[in-house]
Amino acid sequence: MRLWRSITYEEVYPNNYATLREARAGLTRYLPFYHHQRPHQARNYQTPTEVYFQSSAAGRERFG
Repeated sequence: MRLWRSITYEEVYPNNYATLREARAGLTRYLPFYHHQRPHQARNYQTPTEVYFQSSAAGRERFG
């Protein structure tokens, strides 16, 4: 649910898109930023990608 709140408050509302095409382009830019660059407080200020790959590496080490 926080993803959608972040999208609306950080991307949609500030940009006030006039067309669906503009909205789609904005979201296409925002989602990679959200997953790869934006630090998340709930994830100890890491990106979702960093957390995912750390947990994947830990799983591979544990299960060989």
